[in-house]
Amino acid sequence: MGDTTRNRHGNDNDDATAPPSPPETVYYEGCPGCAMERKKENSTGTPYKEFFYVGVTTFASALPISSLFPFLYFMIQDMHVAKNEQDIGVYAGLLGASYMIGRCFASLFWGVVADRIGRKPIIAFSMLSVVIFNTLFGLSVKYWMAIATRMLLGSLNGMLAPIKAYSVEVCRPEHHALGLSVVSTGWGIGLVVGPAIGGYLAQPAKQYPGLFSEKSLFGRFPYLLPCLFISLIAFAVLISCIWLPETLHMHKNLEREVEMSGDSRVTDPHREVRHPEKKSLYKNWPLMSSIIAYCVFTLHDTAYSEIFSLWAVSDKKYGGLSFSSKDVGQVLAASGAGLLLYQILVYRYVHKYLGSIISSRIAAVLSIPLLATYPFMTHLSGTTLGLAIYSAAVMKGTFATTILTGTCILQNSAVVLMGPKAPTCCFLSRGSNDISDFEYSRSNWACANLQAIPSSSKTL
Repeated sequence: MGDTTRNRHGNDNDDATAPPSPPETVYYEGCPGCAMERKKENSTGTPYKEFFYVGVTTFASALPISSLFPFLYFMIQDMHVAKNEQDIGVYAGLLGASYMIGRCFASLFWGVVADRIGRKPIIAFSMLSVVIFNTLFGLSVKYWMAIATRMLLGSLNGMLAPIKAYSVEVCRPEHHALGLSVVSTGWGIGLVVGPAIGGYLAQPAKQYPGLFSEKSLFGRFPYLLPCLFISLIAFAVLISCIWLPETLHMHKNLEREVEMSGDSRVTDPHREVRHPEKKSLYKNWPLMSSIIAYCVFTLHDTAYSEIFSLWAVSDKKYGGLSFSSKDVGQVLAASGAGLLLYQILVYRYVHKYLGSIISSRIAAVLSIPLLATYPFMTHLSGTTLGLAIYSAAVMKGTFATTILTGTCILQNSAVVLMGPKAPTCCFLSRGSNDISDFEYSRSNWACANLQAIPSSSKTL
């Protein structure tokens, strides 16, 4: 006659020390976050449709950031605010920086709002701000109006942080690197295609006199056409946001509700629910170091994006290349095409064999001698200059994408679990066996018991 023991759930076990059965995952009907989690659980493939949304949305958001650089020099000239030609760079720098000043003060706010009301509303609102304020920038004839519209555009376009969170919320852990690389690719292509659009479409009455007259709308507002074209792209993306699935969980107090449901397998009312110890993000050195690296390189990349166009259109007597805005657009368009091919065909293997840290370090080191060659290009001309500048622009774009994607992955991997008050929806954490394990934080806290792999699911 064998003895049996009854555990706290009322089940007979031959071995009192047998491990408990895995907890069930709880899904809430009507919750978009739970619907996305269930979809990911039932599908192991790559979410190409969601990644497409992420890519085009990031691309449209990045277009207006650098689209003005090819014609910024000429725009400042037409506004007659600079006393001499040497002062144009000062006013151009202030106007170019106004967008990022707005983003600097508003980005944290939009990230908090996205954690409260959802990613989809913030993404849609950001696209709407591009449609409105980028068009108004193209209509600017006064320097103060250009500064104001660019600063408002930066302040109200808070899409980058939500779209990064969204890119990892729509896919399984094994696809997180791909999701973040889609964001970096869309962002990088937008930053190089934007200036190409600006270069080809600015001053259309001068570039295409057979199509546009000096008395037409685009003749009176010579920088409206590229801005309007980008606004139309943003409007198309805004319409597509209707079909964008939300990923934020819209429920709270899981433990109490499950306890009332009487399902003891999900939550034991006699057992204390142990929440992970909260840790300050500022004390997480891997996270802080990756953020510092990201800040330093984005400063460098933004400076390059603005200075390159100004340098290229400057006269050779000032150390420039004497390019037209159309020439600058062609160089940047080639850079964007090379970046797209690199991201589709090459980057996945770079990340697979080198990892985020080593690939970022190599790209950063190679960027130093590459950038050092630019001043010497002013002594070149003709085919030699074209070959040198096109090759350098393509390599610079691929190095930048490698570094930005790597640092984004490192930030995602470095965030420690902070319990229900964690500021984002999901992170990758390093387990004791150095394998990347998926853990849930603030919104996912209500969807599953933490640090447990569910074997079955339950719907409330």
